[in-house]
Amino acid sequence: MLRTFMLATAAVAMMAGTAHADGIVGNWRIDSGETAQIASAGGGFSITLRTGKHKGKRIGQMQATGDGKYKGTITDPADDKTYSGNATLKGDSLAMQGCVAVVFCKTQNWKRQ
Repeated sequence: MLRTFMLATAAVAMMAGTAHADGIVGNWRIDSGETAQIASAGGGFSITLRTGKHKGKRIGQMQATGDGKYKGTITDPADDKTYSGNATLKGDSLAMQGCVAVVFCKTQNWKRQ
């Protein structure tokens, strides 16, 4: 019985670790050529520029919605305007979209580094 309990505990711990490591986490080359880092933060994900003129600036936050899709906010570092954001992860590509009033949207295609 103790062995079964130990195996069950180990399985739960492994699943929790797997759920915590999300495919969106990592360094991404954005359309401008700069590098953005996406990291786990507070149950979601933060996006911070790691290179370029705005190095160190946090430009977004996302929450997983399932099936490689994310929702949150994205900020244009040049003018500090924040937009509703969506992201779709497919392999080593991330389609990052910022929208104003849900109608006017711009998409960038980021590549994993």
